[in-house]
Amino acid sequence: MTLHIEERDEAGTLKAIYVASSTSTTSSSTSSPLNKSENEGSRIDVIRTLTKSTGVGVGDASASPTNALLLSILQESTGRIATILFADRLGTALEPECKMYRLAADVFNDAAMVLDCLSPALPRGPRVLLLSSSSVLRALCGVAAGSSKASLSAHFANWGNLGELNAKDSSQETVISLLGMLAGSVVVSYVSSPSATWSCLILLLSIHLAMNRAAVRAVRMRSLNRQRANLVFSNFLDQNKVLTPKEVSLQERIFERDGVLRWRGSGAFAAAKIGLPLWHLLASLAPAHEMTGSIRDREAKVMRLVSLYRDEEFLVWYNAPQRLGHITLKVGAGAKSQLKAWTLLLWIAHRHRTANATSAGFEPELDLHRTALEELTSRWLECLDRMETAGWDLGTASLETTPGSRVCLQAEADG
Repeated sequence: MTLHIEERDEAGTLKAIYVASSTSTTSSSTSSPLNKSENEGSRIDVIRTLTKSTGVGVGDASASPTNALLLSILQESTGRIATILFADRLGTALEPECKMYRLAADVFNDAAMVLDCLSPALPRGPRVLLLSSSSVLRALCGVAAGSSKASLSAHFANWGNLGELNAKDSSQETVISLLGMLAGSVVVSYVSSPSATWSCLILLLSIHLAMNRAAVRAVRMRSLNRQRANLVFSNFLDQNKVLTPKEVSLQERIFERDGVLRWRGSGAFAAAKIGLPLWHLLASLAPAHEMTGSIRDREAKVMRLVSLYRDEEFLVWYNAPQRLGHITLKVGAGAKSQLKAWTLLLWIAHRHRTANATSAGFEPELDLHRTALEELTSRWLECLDRMETAGWDLGTASLETTPGSRVCLQAEADG
C-alpha cells in the first residue's frame, strides 16, 4: 500500500508532499477592567516626557535641530521595523495568550519609560542606542496591547455588543487620561531633582504594574489555551472533576512557558507542539538521511500510526526520551479535535511520568497510544458535555501559537 500525504498551510497553499510505501517512507524537505491604572500611566508619562525632552536636547544651547530630527527618524524607523517583526513572529500567539501579552505590554511600556529617563545621563552615542531601544519596546507594547485588547473586548462583549463596549471603553480611557494629565501636572511641579524624579517614577511604575496584574488576573477567560487545557483536562482525567473558568483563573499563571505540559498545576514534566509540519513527527519516529532528507521506515511506523488515528482528525506521537510530544492536524480539524489531541498527549506523557519510563521501543509505545486513545474516546463526550455546562467555550481553537499546517491523507493499494 502507498500512502500520499499532502501538507498545506492555513491559507491552503501546498507546502510538502510525503509518500510512504510498505517498505520505506520518503519525505520531501520543505522549506474592561484593564484600564484602572491609566491614571498612574498618565502621570508617569508626564515625568518621562520631561526627562526625555532633556535627553534630546531641550534646554541645551549646543543641540542641533538637524541632530534632533535625525534622532526622531531613527526612533520611528526602529519602532516600525520592530512592529513588523513582532507581529510576524508572535501574531498567532497574541489571541490565545491575551492575558500574558496584555500585562507584557505594560512591562514593555514601563521599561521604555525607564530608558527614556536614563537617556539624559548618557553621552550622545549611547543615548541614541538607548532611545532607539525604548522606541522598540514601545512598538512591542503597541502590538501586544492592541491585539490583546481586541481579544479581551470580544470576551467581555457577552451580548455581541462589541461596538458599544469599545465606544464606552474609549470614553473611559479619555476621562482617565485627562485626570492623569492633570494629576501629573501637579506632581511634576514638585519634581525638580533627580532623586525626586526617580523616587516618583519607581513608585508610580510599581502601582501601575501591580494594578494591571490584579486586573489581568481577575479576567476569567472561557476559551481553552494550552495552560488552561492542562488544568481542566488533568483534573478531569485524574479526579473526574471539571473546573469552572473561575477556578482555573485562580490557578493559572500569567506568564507561562509555551507548550509545557503540567498535571494539575504541578511542575512542567514535558512539552508539546501542535499544528507543526508533519516532518517534525516523522523525525521523531525514525532518523532522516543527512543528504536526501528521506526516512527509511522498515517497521512501517508511519502507516501503523496513521491506521491508529484513521477515525481522528489528528496524529499524535510522544517522544519519551526527549519528553516532547508532536501533534499533526488533518485538514478540517476543528476546535474539539484539537482539544482531544492535546488531552491525549497530556494523558500519554503523564503515564510515562508516573511509570518513570523513558522508552521501551516502538511496539510498547504504540500500544500505550492505542490504550490511551480508547480510554479517552470512551469518556470524551461526557467530558465535553460537562465542560459546556461549566461555561467553557469549546468552539474556539486557542491551542496553536504559531502558524499551523494541515495534512491530507490518501491511501492507494499497490498493484
